[in-house]
Amino acid sequence: MKTLTPLFLGSLLLLTSGCQGPQQPSSQTAPGAPGTEPTWAYSGKTGIGTSYEAYDQGNYSDTATTGTVSKVWFSLAEGILTETIYGLIHEAQLKDMQLLIQGPDFLHEEKRDTLSEIDYLHKDDQGRPLSLAYRLINRDKQDRYTIEKQVFTDPDQQSLIMKVILTAKVDGLQAYLQADPHVANTGSNDRAWVNGQTAFAQEGETVLALTTTASGAKAGTGFMGVSDAATQLRQQGQVTHYTTTGATPGNVAIYWQMPEIQPGKNEWLFVLGFGESAEAAQAAADASLARGYENILAHYNGEGDYLGWEDYLASLPELPPLADTATDKGKLLHASALVLKAQEDKTHAGALIASLSNPWGDTKSATRSHTGYKAVWPRDFYQVAMAMLALGDRETPRVAFEYLQKVQVSENTPGFSGTPGWFLQKTQVDGQLEWIAVQMDQTAMPIMLGWRLWQAGLLNDDEAIHWYNAMLRPAADFLARGGKVKLDWSDIDIAPPFTQQERWEEQQGYSPSTTAAIVAGLVTAADLAQLAGDKNKADFYLQTADRISAAIESQMFTTQGALKEIGKGSHMNGRYYLRITENTNPNDRQPLATRNGVNIEDESLVVDGGFLELVRYGVRAATDPHVLESLPELDDMELPHQLRVKYQFTFPGVEGVFPGWRRYGIDGYGEDTTTGLGYGAIDDIMSPGQRGRVWPFFTGERAHYELARAKAENKLTAEKVAKLRNTYVKALELFANEGLMLPEQVWDGVGNNSAYHYTPGQGTNSATPLAWTHAEYVKLLRSLRDQQVWDNYSLVQKRYVDSK
Repeated sequence: MKTLTPLFLGSLLLLTSGCQGPQQPSSQTAPGAPGTEPTWAYSGKTGIGTSYEAYDQGNYSDTATTGTVSKVWFSLAEGILTETIYGLIHEAQLKDMQLLIQGPDFLHEEKRDTLSEIDYLHKDDQGRPLSLAYRLINRDKQDRYTIEKQVFTDPDQQSLIMKVILTAKVDGLQAYLQADPHVANTGSNDRAWVNGQTAFAQEGETVLALTTTASGAKAGTGFMGVSDAATQLRQQGQVTHYTTTGATPGNVAIYWQMPEIQPGKNEWLFVLGFGESAEAAQAAADASLARGYENILAHYNGEGDYLGWEDYLASLPELPPLADTATDKGKLLHASALVLKAQEDKTHAGALIASLSNPWGDTKSATRSHTGYKAVWPRDFYQVAMAMLALGDRETPRVAFEYLQKVQVSENTPGFSGTPGWFLQKTQVDGQLEWIAVQMDQTAMPIMLGWRLWQAGLLNDDEAIHWYNAMLRPAADFLARGGKVKLDWSDIDIAPPFTQQERWEEQQGYSPSTTAAIVAGLVTAADLAQLAGDKNKADFYLQTADRISAAIESQMFTTQGALKEIGKGSHMNGRYYLRITENTNPNDRQPLATRNGVNIEDESLVVDGGFLELVRYGVRAATDPHVLESLPELDDMELPHQLRVKYQFTFPGVEGVFPGWRRYGIDGYGEDTTTGLGYGAIDDIMSPGQRGRVWPFFTGERAHYELARAKAENKLTAEKVAKLRNTYVKALELFANEGLMLPEQVWDGVGNNSAYHYTPGQGTNSATPLAWTHAEYVKLLRSLRDQQVWDNYSLVQKRYVDSK
């Protein structure tokens, strides 16, 4: 057991006697309550971080080999610290924290007025990251100063460390550090105060404490947009240090005026501590200060006798050979392994989220708690678990699989009646319901994952039988039969392969991508049923899969598609898989529902790459005529931008042209082409000018198809594999930003670009890093290394392709 240092004990005694929350208003009370309306930060993160924690029998516990579980995460964007989280992985406590630099004739904010670079603090001799510790360097455009920041968390405390090195190249500079707390995942109900050498912010029972080693620094509080340091400096040229925001809650700021800037390097250490009281938050910060920067960083990295991120990477046997398959020596692969593991909650082990971001966060109100993408979707979840399995992680995929029972609908699901067994659309990591539509692929994928874990030996026969009976049989029953579903607004009869929503969560009907998962789910469920001695169910699942598979083309492949009348080539013959159709007649050109502000008057105008999932899972051959006939429409770059799916990109200094695809034609999930503003930027109102951009993971999906096709045509030569690497793998590596974070969407060059000034192929403000994109990259490397599609299901392939 570790002992408390004298410094820590002394600080704790001081806290218990003198650290109080805000009192009655006084002359030291900041004016301007409640401040401006809060928002979240820019969503294009260049880095995310948290400590590595080991499991203890499939759970996170202070008794594990890594000791105290630190439940602190952070993100970086625009050169500064952004959403910082404590508690559950969606519980942000801070919007952002940045330096303000005042000179004789200027006032700069880091995120707006400097040129920013990012790198990893701990790398191997190939330049591959070994932990999620970062170095940010922000340079004045006129070279009057440079700011270096080093950011990571303390694995033994609920705290974050930030070292600041300000190099002054001219005289007369003054520095301030300003933080914008959003405690308890909102920015509108906080109080702030100063006590001694610490500034605090609080909402409810959650408290943030910011302290520093800088001798002579002076703390203050204020309300954002009125009495925060930046506003005071802009309006008055100086700062009044209010010691409390008083009894009225609001969008508060806490800030530090730093000591006099000396020529050359000025170095300060800041610690953000978190806790369920001011005393606990201060104690966390003080304990980190007492332990020291070097020890904490070594622990975080896993250097020497410390257990940390190096140890996790060393536990992945497939990491070195997959790095050899990459074109960047494995830099993005290492980052992907770290990012995928970091996006797991540490209270509910195995809860893998979609992204540590709030899409278009800088335009989204933070007056109410909102998870954004920091939540569980079983579909994204499946992608991540399969990628971690591809890396050779033998713990996380199993823990994640067992977690899924928490988000499966049963008689215990609050407010539910009807047929159970399906998996909830979107939940918080503790299982709390958020979105509740039925998406049949999200019910199939847990079955597929369970079967793969059994095949890989992560579940033995007895365990596989247990989970078949406890979780997978109810899911398979729902896949096969469907049934009545009533939960909140959702009141529907599901008759498979009909789905209430497809994988883009926007339309109901018959979808090739969803149906591919349904068939694969039923065939793998049948194999598990055979293992469990449940022959009747095994036969039933296979018969249902056969029936559904046999009807795919008659229900979802149009022979009279409208793109024939729009496309310019002879290849446009009106025969292709639809993205989705609301009924079983793919030739009736019925409208689809208006989504994201965009009308879709004819279902046959919309194509996507979803039909490639039929090949990936083994439901159709890569050379199936229906698949081959659908490729020209998917790839036609002469279609109008509204209908067009494929785009190509070039990158400065890089030889070659690299492909990317949108989700589908007439996609409205993205920036407005007329105004340039983000998705729903004005009061969350959908506008008809919104446009979904290119999603990089489709580059990976296409690469998987091309691998399968080359193999099916007996053309998978070394030259072909090299071409796939240098086209698709390299494209994904180029889509990553400087911090090696892969985005959800990249700018495709269409429409007004005045709001964000993206460059082609640059990640947008939707969501970065997206776990699905990182997962697809990892799986592509594994597929190319194995020369076999990683997500292919041999039983399905044998039944529907090899036997033909």
